[in-house]
Amino acid sequence: MEFQSCSQNNYDSCLEQFPLAMAYVPFQRFGCPYDLPKGFQCGTIFPELNKPFLGEGGCKSWRK
Repeated sequence: MEFQSCSQNNYDSCLEQFPLAMAYVPFQRFGCPYDLPKGFQCGTIFPELNKPFLGEGGCKSWRK
């Protein structure tokens, strides 16, 4: 497939050349869920999905 340059005049037709999105979603292994008070506090009853926001994009800071 040959790609055209995108300009204001053909922007919509240009976008049709590209797929909308491609996702990879791994299977979740079911473990023992949190009890309801702990799940409410964490925002999920699944410990595997408990990924607290660290304020730095989910990774350790390189500026330490």
